[in-house]
Amino acid sequence: MPNIKSAIKRVKVSEKRRLRNASQKSALRTVVKTFETTVATNNVDSAKEALVLASKKLDKAASKGLIHKNAAARKKSRLAKKLNALSAQA
Repeated sequence: MPNIKSAIKRVKVSEKRRLRNASQKSALRTVVKTFETTVATNNVDSAKEALVLASKKLDKAASKGLIHKNAAARKKSRLAKKLNALSAQA
């Protein structure tokens, strides 16, 4: 544990941020997984809604610096690709 006042504050702040980031990253993974399970059930309408929600979460995470913007774009692209394949199949 640090002795300097500013270092003590840094520890507190970084722990708070770590917890918030972990929570948001977990929520992001949950939304993506929800989309993928929806695609697995072959329900096109709810898959479209889930894709919108997942895209929104990915964009938000990228804008906040939680994930890299290219990683968000890549994930969105792959999800859209899965939806398009499902739509073409139906």
